[in-house]
Amino acid sequence: MSNENVNRAPAFVKVEGLTKRYGPGLAPVFEDINFSIQRGEFICVIGHSGCGKSTILNILAGLDEASSGTVVMGGREISGPSLDRGVVFQSHALLPWMTVDQNIAFAVRSRHPDWSKTQIAEHGTRFLEMVGLKGAGQKKPSELSGGMKQRVGIARAFSVEPKMLLLDEPFGALDALTRGIIQDELLSICAATQQTVYMITHDVDEAILLADKIMLMSNGPQARIAEIVINTLPRERSRETIHHDPQFYRIRNHLVDFLVRRSKTIQAQNAQSTVRREPLIVSPGLLDSSPPDGPEGPGEPKLRIVS
Repeated sequence: MSNENVNRAPAFVKVEGLTKRYGPGLAPVFEDINFSIQRGEFICVIGHSGCGKSTILNILAGLDEASSGTVVMGGREISGPSLDRGVVFQSHALLPWMTVDQNIAFAVRSRHPDWSKTQIAEHGTRFLEMVGLKGAGQKKPSELSGGMKQRVGIARAFSVEPKMLLLDEPFGALDALTRGIIQDELLSICAATQQTVYMITHDVDEAILLADKIMLMSNGPQARIAEIVINTLPRERSRETIHHDPQFYRIRNHLVDFLVRRSKTIQAQNAQSTVRREPLIVSPGLLDSSPPDGPEGPGEPKLRIVS
């Protein structure tokens, strides 16, 4: 089915012409960033350090300002921090003098100032249970492992029931086993709450496991979104079985090739041209059976370009 025949709901988040430069005469870190997010979508962003991924996330959170461009969420332009957007950074950012329960209650109280202590406690406990930390409410952050601290941070972010969750490499400092456990919990919570998520990661496998779409950024300066990769794997994914699907390796190879080779080529093109190009929308998991034109030769599968 062609894109023209698909009836799409209006975008929940719309980013148009986003550019960031840190001084007059300096090359922009990124420029002319355009993308949209549908309600309930899980978006992952991948790109090399220095391309401005975290800056874009901070602009979405209202913690930073763009040099030009707009960000609209739910029909309203973002102009500062809001409880409608929950943020989880690589560092858990828990208040060390408070218990786990108190850290979460502090966030819940900001959303529901008229709630009683009992209501706040019950609400916080529900999200602690979601991240597998039932019974840990009276512990201080110093008594928790790194993975447990991140779970509390995630529970706290979910507890204010944001319209969008922003995750800046939240599992980057965790060991592989802990990382996998929290990934599974995040998938479960997002499926239950239909949460809209925008997440930065350097982990290709993590992006394939979690995301509906993966945005690939070219290298900075003058970085841009070069491709939007549609994850065509079934949404109900698990780390134990995902690698059995042939689509997994097609998508993974495409992402790795971008990071190793294409991102540098696109950066060189950006430096030589002022013409801005819209990102390609591609589905590398699906293959076109028709023989391609070009040096690949007849019979070789080719990438399906959606738009």
